[in-house]
Amino acid sequence: MSARAPVSDELHSDAVHVEVVHDHHEAGHGSRKGYITGFVLSAILTAIPFWLVMAGVFTDPRVTSLVIMAFAVAQIVVHMVYFLHMNARSEGGWTMMALIFTIVLVVIALSGSLWVMYHLNTNMMPTMSPGDMRNMP
Repeated sequence: MSARAPVSDELHSDAVHVEVVHDHHEAGHGSRKGYITGFVLSAILTAIPFWLVMAGVFTDPRVTSLVIMAFAVAQIVVHMVYFLHMNARSEGGWTMMALIFTIVLVVIALSGSLWVMYHLNTNMMPTMSPGDMRNMP
């Protein structure tokens, strides 16, 4: 039988010491309860606008559209909180800055697209009067 020789402290002094640093600023992953809560809220925020449209609750289409958009914004917030785990503390605030930047870009893209479509419709579509409809083949 061979006996192991004790390792001297001199060998340990030359060893490389690795220190593991944990960053506690990152957001933790969600729990099962959080995911289920997010799913239930998302399903409710989808079912209510569907019901509003199918039942014809509002007679004015503009009111229906505004209510549906409000539910869409609420659903975006639910997805960001429960599924993307975004808050002001995660990653030292960088995710909030990325969110703000994304919102600004989306607003610019949507408003620019609506502006272009409105002006194309106004400037390119021929004006039709009721008398013109009778002369069409």
